[in-house]
Amino acid sequence: MTKPQKSGLPDPPFFFRCINESCRSEFDIGRKLYQCPDCSDLLDIVKNHSNIDVEKLKKLFRQRRASNNPLDISGVWRYRELLPFLEEDLTHVVTMGEGNSPVLETPRCAEYAGLKRLRVKHLGWNPTGSFKDYGMTVAVTQAKKLGSRVVGCASTGNTSASMAAFCARTDLRAVVFIPEGQIAFGKLSQTMDFGALTLQIQGDFDVAMGLVRELSKETDLYLMNSINPFRLEGQQTVMLELFDQLDWKIPDRIVVPGGNLGNSSSYGKILMELKELGFIDKVL
Repeated sequence: MTKPQKSGLPDPPFFFRCINESCRSEFDIGRKLYQCPDCSDLLDIVKNHSNIDVEKLKKLFRQRRASNNPLDISGVWRYRELLPFLEEDLTHVVTMGEGNSPVLETPRCAEYAGLKRLRVKHLGWNPTGSFKDYGMTVAVTQAKKLGSRVVGCASTGNTSASMAAFCARTDLRAVVFIPEGQIAFGKLSQTMDFGALTLQIQGDFDVAMGLVRELSKETDLYLMNSINPFRLEGQQTVMLELFDQLDWKIPDRIVVPGGNLGNSSSYGKILMELKELGFIDKVL
C-alpha cells in the first residue's frame, strides 16, 4: 500500500487518493492513473487549497464574466483556482468556451409540480450539446499536460462527440469504441465530423469499455471516460457556475438526473469542498 512519506516539506497541492476506506493509498497526480494500483478501486483528487480568500474569489469570478480572456470566457476555467492545476499548467488548457449554460425560470413546470418556484440549468447550451463538455475540457487539458498523443473512450453518444470536438481543437488523436447499434446517430455524426477514429464493435458498452481500458494500459492512449477523475473535476464546475449565477444564494434542493451517477458524485464532492472552504455554510 502506497503511503506518502513525511519529508518535512509542505504537502503537495494536489494528489490522487483511493476512495476505498480500507486502502486510502495516495499517488502523484502526474501519473497516468484511473484506478488505485493497490486495490483497483476508484481514485479521487485531493486539493490542498491554502490561503483561500472566499469573498475575493467570488468577486474575481464575477469580474471574469466581462473578460475576453479565453480562460475567463470558459464556464469551467473561470473557476480555475478551485481546479487541480497550477498556474504554469494553464498553458495546456484546451477550451471551446464551454459552460455558461443559463439558469431558466420555469413557472409552468413549477405549477405542474406543485412548487412555488423551479429553475432549470440548461446544460444543453454547451458547444457539443451536453454537460460532458464541462469535464472534457479538463480531461483533455490533463492529457496535454501529460504529453499524451492519443485519447480514447467507449461511448453511446455524448462522450465521444465531446472528446472528438476538443481533440479537433488541438493535436490529439481521438479513438472511439462504440457498441453495435447502440449509439445516437446525431452524436455519431458529430464524432466522425470532428475526425475521431470510430470503431464499431460486436458487443455492448461494457465490452467497448473493457477494450479501451486495456488499450490505456498497454499503449500511450489516455482514457477519457468518467473513470478518469479529471473528468469529474471539470463537471464540478457546474455547481460553481450555478452558485455564481445565483449570487451564492444556495437553493433548497438540487435535482440531478442519474445515469452512471458521475455527476451526482462530482456535485456532492464540490458541495463538501465549498462548505469546508467557507463558500457555503451547510450541506443537507
